[in-house]
Amino acid sequence: MAEQTGPATAERPWPVARVARQLKGYIDRLGAIWVEGEITQWNVRGGNIFGRLKDLEQDATLSFAIWSSTARRIDLAEFKQGDRVIGLLTPNYWPKGGSLTFVVSRLRHAGLGELLERLERLRHQLAAEGLFAPERKRPLPFLPGLIGLITGANSDAEKDVLRNAALRWPAVRFRTIHTAVQGEHVPEEVVAAIQCLDADPEVDVIIIARGGGDFQHLLGFSDERVLRAAAAATTPIVSAIGHENDRPLLDEVADLRASTPTDAAKRVVPDVSEELLRTAQARTRMLTALSTRLRGEHERLLQLRSRPVLRSPDWILEQRAEEVNRLRDRATELFSRTVERGQSRVAALRGGLDALSPLATLRRGYAVARLTDGRVLADATQAAPGDAVTVLLAAGDLETTVTAIRPEDDRADTGRRARRH
Repeated sequence: MAEQTGPATAERPWPVARVARQLKGYIDRLGAIWVEGEITQWNVRGGNIFGRLKDLEQDATLSFAIWSSTARRIDLAEFKQGDRVIGLLTPNYWPKGGSLTFVVSRLRHAGLGELLERLERLRHQLAAEGLFAPERKRPLPFLPGLIGLITGANSDAEKDVLRNAALRWPAVRFRTIHTAVQGEHVPEEVVAAIQCLDADPEVDVIIIARGGGDFQHLLGFSDERVLRAAAAATTPIVSAIGHENDRPLLDEVADLRASTPTDAAKRVVPDVSEELLRTAQARTRMLTALSTRLRGEHERLLQLRSRPVLRSPDWILEQRAEEVNRLRDRATELFSRTVERGQSRVAALRGGLDALSPLATLRRGYAVARLTDGRVLADATQAAPGDAVTVLLAAGDLETTVTAIRPEDDRADTGRRARRH
């Protein structure tokens, strides 16, 4: 059957297929358009996203779809029902079902571009001032006595931090200050809480915790006032804002960035069971090292004891005693020889001296006559009758008096007469 041409009338109506084709042609000519609205429905099915977008002021709604191929290029975790967004939509009319759906190829939060640019300028400014420098990061205490916690009242973040910290170290203590974690009051309340906890000398570390959320919901933790208050604090600060992919600027200024509130509890509070295990392992290593050292020293002592000098301590004494005896005998022998040679020398000298000594002459019968004044008489004429004379003999002296003097000639004649007789 040939398709009817011309305008539709009661007598010549258009078939549904023609209407659908005409409508699709009109819609396709619209092309891709940027649309702003509020997400009122957000459903995920088979990797595809199906939702509805509502006008911000009037009662108008359109359906949209984000196919899985596009969804992989969009961080869908940032979007949820109630968000104000801007998207690049292409109308798609399905004649068979008679439905009109707008296919989304790009999606972002409304005003996000300007906001991101402002945050990037702030990031560069604070980085230039050194607020992000690694060297200004302060180390966390090993076991904090009191932990300051800044979080929302009755929030999941608060429960996660308290529960996980207590599981790791039951005696852990907290001082918690509840603040707004979303909205315009976040900066002033968080700044006041930081200053209050920082002024408390018992607080050893401060945790700022909030659960995950839309990028815009976390903007309070990128506020310059909060960042400068965190940088000015003397107490170490841990940022635990959102989830792993959430990165407010507070993460850059804080002394430690935790991916989640649960991670913050694990990073700040040590696990008592792990510490006990490490202590036991350290004790085991120490005992092993000490035992090894003792065994080594014991073997060394055994080796030393096996040496002759230690196995029989008197051995060296006996050896030295024998050496001393040999040296003593040698010294005695040398001394005796020296004495003998000396004695021989003395005897020889004595013999020579005796041969030259007047006493030897006296022992042969000669005598020495001396006057009382000590003069030795060599001539009889040197004395006069009556002089006292001392006669020195080989053994003893004789005291005598001169009675007569006989000249040398008379003595010679007497001698000759004696020889004749």
